[in-house]
Amino acid sequence: MKTRIDSESNKLVKHAKSLKIRKNRIKNNQFLIEGVRIVKEALDNNAIIESVFYSDKLHEVNGGQELLELIVKNHDVHMLSNKVFDILSETENSQGIIAVIKKEDFLLEDVISKENLFFLVLDRIQDPANIGTIIRTAKAVNVDTIILTKGCVDVYNSKALRATMGALFGLPIIQFDNNDEWINKLEQNNIKLIATSLNTERTYLDISYNGNIAIIVGNEANGIDHTILAKSDEVVKIPMFGKIESLNVTVSAAVLLYKAIEKRFY
Repeated sequence: MKTRIDSESNKLVKHAKSLKIRKNRIKNNQFLIEGVRIVKEALDNNAIIESVFYSDKLHEVNGGQELLELIVKNHDVHMLSNKVFDILSETENSQGIIAVIKKEDFLLEDVISKENLFFLVLDRIQDPANIGTIIRTAKAVNVDTIILTKGCVDVYNSKALRATMGALFGLPIIQFDNNDEWINKLEQNNIKLIATSLNTERTYLDISYNGNIAIIVGNEANGIDHTILAKSDEVVKIPMFGKIESLNVTVSAAVLLYKAIEKRFY
């Protein structure tokens, strides 16, 4: 069903606007997505779509009308005036569609039961574009679960979500405030921890990636927390052959994830 909203004081609009703030996303267990591609990804992955807002701009976007017709079949959609839509939009050139999504909660116990587990741990990644790009890469190599340590940027903010391009749907992402908790659970389930550090002679080419593994990459400026390094089974580096100290964390993550896939399956 379609309805029209012309007032920014409408309760649905006010609620959606409140989700721009992290504490409200946490409180309501919801987040906003914007754009044809990511809304289509949410639909294709059976994400729980709470509400959909669109403007006239959607009809001008390639695939916009088709997406609207798909959504209307099973969801209530609300057409906003351009003025009201702009209050919700966080992009310069909006495609004219925004959705409120219910965040899916995962427990480590629910995703740790299969064999040949392939985990990725992100330790205090600060840049939203970095964390979004890493999530997209993790989806590309079929990582089972992503663990976020305390201090990671919110993956549900608009910039991080845009960088994922919808890759977070269907991919368990679990936040921990205590490193001992996730480390102990992984150790108890015989999941090998593979950490990255410049302070080692062993390279990422020298180890086995078979069996249950968790690849860990760390903060852009400071790397992986020393307490995590101390409990890791393998600590490796990506060697630099040119005159440069290190790689961007997104590149490091991609190198390690694809090396793991190569060693595990080829």
